Amino acid sequence: MADCTDLAFRLVAREHGMELAFLEMVSAHSLLRRNAKTLDMMKTVPEDRPLGAQLLGSDPAMMGEAAAMAEEMGFDLIDLNFGCPAPKVVRPGSGAALLRKPDLAEAIFRSVVRCVRRVPVTLKTRTGFDDPSGREALELARRAQDCGLAAVTVHGRTRAQRYAGHADWEAIGRVKRAVSIPVIGNGSVMRGPDAAALAAASGCDGVMLGRGSLGNPWLFKAAAAALDAEAPAEPPSFEERRRVLLRHMDLEFRFETERRALLNMRRIACWYFAGLPKVAAFRSAACVATTPARMRALIEGF
Repeated sequence: MADCTDLAFRLVAREHGMELAFLEMVSAHSLLRRNAKTLDMMKTVPEDRPLGAQLLGSDPAMMGEAAAMAEEMGFDLIDLNFGCPAPKVVRPGSGAALLRKPDLAEAIFRSVVRCVRRVPVTLKTRTGFDDPSGREALELARRAQDCGLAAVTVHGRTRAQRYAGHADWEAIGRVKRAVSIPVIGNGSVMRGPDAAALAAASGCDGVMLGRGSLGNPWLFKAAAAALDAEAPAEPPSFEERRRVLLRHMDLEFRFETERRALLNMRRIACWYFAGLPKVAAFRSAACVATTPARMRALIEGF
């Protein structure tokens, strides 16, 4: 998730049961130019494994070259983002725009598979651009399979929906039934039982967690328990939420510049405290915190 799944987020999530992670999406063009910000987004540590690099772009040759570069950097798989709904991504023809360009999408698949030597290549997409039936995702999934991709993840909303409404798990199921490669379901998993419900409704081979895990790393074990039909763990206490938030903050300041970490923490702290009394006042104070000590004091005093 852009601006969310940085190294600190991934390490906290792994401590709470996340098994596989992806970088924030990176532009193939920026990677090939060795843009400093892009390379910084791709930083990792040995315990941050397995880890996939997610590429964004619409030029087949450039996507292939960037995928080969990401493979040489040591990532465990290469994921192609054909699902981002942001206007700045869709307007130039990347992300979810490729749902409406299956021939171009296929050219990208072939280029990337040809350039990547050792690791799997996967696809992340949506059910459609504005057609909710799942036909556009199904077409991309079939072509991805024919080109040698290893798996496809389908977010159960269209580009037009962005993140509104409930994900259509049945549409994910239509994609699953059309291909033999693994299909991962994604969307509207906010609690552990949601993961089991998605899997039951779609028949998918696995579940990807997204926005539901923001400020809630306990969701990973809760989802795994539900999928295995095991009793869920007790929900975290407020003290546990605060402890993990402080751990998250320490990691942000370890791996980011102080300015970037402070900006990130204004958002991250509110994820953990969402829905609690007086969170609006906390948000206002956090947004003007200018030192790590002040941010820590606000969290400890909440």
